[in-house]
Amino acid sequence: MVVSSQAQRLKPFAIDVKSPMNPIHWFLGGKEDVRSSYYLEDVATEFHVQGLELDWACVMWDGDLRYSESGWETFSFVGSKWQNIHKEERKRYLINAYRVLLTRARQGMVIVVPEGNIEDPTRKSEYYDSTYDYIESIGVKTF
Repeated sequence: MVVSSQAQRLKPFAIDVKSPMNPIHWFLGGKEDVRSSYYLEDVATEFHVQGLELDWACVMWDGDLRYSESGWETFSFVGSKWQNIHKEERKRYLINAYRVLLTRARQGMVIVVPEGNIEDPTRKSEYYDSTYDYIESIGVKTF
């Protein structure tokens, strides 16, 4: 499972990008090693997988990069809310992080765009729905 290093609101799914993971165990550990990628307990970010290939990848999307009618919108989670990223360099960095994540898989990939949660103002449906719709519109098979 791979995620953007800025994916701060995946914690309700037990995905914490701030939790340290050991790349040696994550990449090389076998199916019996709970520290390995097989267990789907620890996630790798664009920093861990850049320049590497994975057989399979599960890309977990967050509200930091959202598709809209005007193109991709970039956000940073600060304190308890999402804030627009204004600096062009930081926008390009975030978009590139997702490019890295989406280009690692050799055999196949699953993209997970979570549903929003009406009870959580940091995970509103509108943060995710347009991205899901866009991914579906370009021909990615959805379930």
